[in-house]
Amino acid sequence: MKIYQKYIIGKYLKNFFIIFFALELFYVSIDLLTTYKKLPNSANLQILYVMFQSMYAINYVLPLSIIFAVIVTMISMIKMNELVSMLSFGIGKQKVLKPIFLASLFITIIYILLNFTSFSYVREFSNNILRFGQISSDTKDLFLKNDNNYVYFGKLDPIKKEATNIKIYNIKNSDLRYIINAKKGYYNNKNWILYDVEKIIKPKVTVLGDKGLRVEKFLKLDTLKDFRPKIIDNVYKGKFNLSILDAMDALEFFNSQNIDTTRIRAIIYIQLFLPLFAPFLGLILFVNTPLISRYNSTVFLSFSLAFTSVLVWGLLFLLSKLALNSVIYPELAIMFPIFLLGILSLYLHIKHH
Repeated sequence: MKIYQKYIIGKYLKNFFIIFFALELFYVSIDLLTTYKKLPNSANLQILYVMFQSMYAINYVLPLSIIFAVIVTMISMIKMNELVSMLSFGIGKQKVLKPIFLASLFITIIYILLNFTSFSYVREFSNNILRFGQISSDTKDLFLKNDNNYVYFGKLDPIKKEATNIKIYNIKNSDLRYIINAKKGYYNNKNWILYDVEKIIKPKVTVLGDKGLRVEKFLKLDTLKDFRPKIIDNVYKGKFNLSILDAMDALEFFNSQNIDTTRIRAIIYIQLFLPLFAPFLGLILFVNTPLISRYNSTVFLSFSLAFTSVLVWGLLFLLSKLALNSVIYPELAIMFPIFLLGILSLYLHIKHH
């Protein structure tokens, strides 16, 4: 890596972290002022709540921090005549932009990877602390369909992946084949492991003398393949805060059950593709910025760029909410704008190369 690239990346990252932590502190402070009276008395839960809210704030703070850091870095280099100096030494504008774009893209990819983990559920964790005084909450009396099975859970803990009082009714061609009763079970990321199982098998009686009702007992039984607790819980509650992996599993599950997948697709697009608007928009803003401040007001320029960034972010945020509520197809509300930004940034990059 060349010296000027290290300098530009260092300058950008410095501005990014200052803006990021400032916005994080602002968001968490405002949230604490509104929820202070609802917090439990436990100091540990209060610390966990602040931590979870800080992590949740990243969803809103990170894209803006990436773009604002590009603007601040760019304005700083213009005011200090650093950009002109680099150009006079034969370093093109695109070479100056490249390390900034790659740094912002790297940060965005890290954020996208976080959405594959339990990071996606931090909002739920913080809400549980406020409502129940604990991180996880139980869901009671669920009755759902999975393939040929109708499944009842007396109590389900989606965080611990445990359930009690489980009943499974297997029906094929409108005929009840067997019933499974289990006192408890847990999900091992592949299927459900049930304990203290009783299986009641209904016979097919065709002639007099055929075997009647049969009862089998098992200490342990594997069943309900890929029936994820988080999918079950969110389907039941009507919530759609899923990690990318769980959302992909939910998409496959919903397709198999002929359930509308619009919201699930919207979740996947929001977490996987929507964050890319920040580096794309940063590139577009940088390319269209003047090289020197002599004929331009840097204050007005900074305000214009910041206003444009917030406007684009707000529009994309609105479109994503409309997609989540099935008002607009997610492909049109999310994928199409990101595709346009990507094409425009690529065109401007080639044009000014």
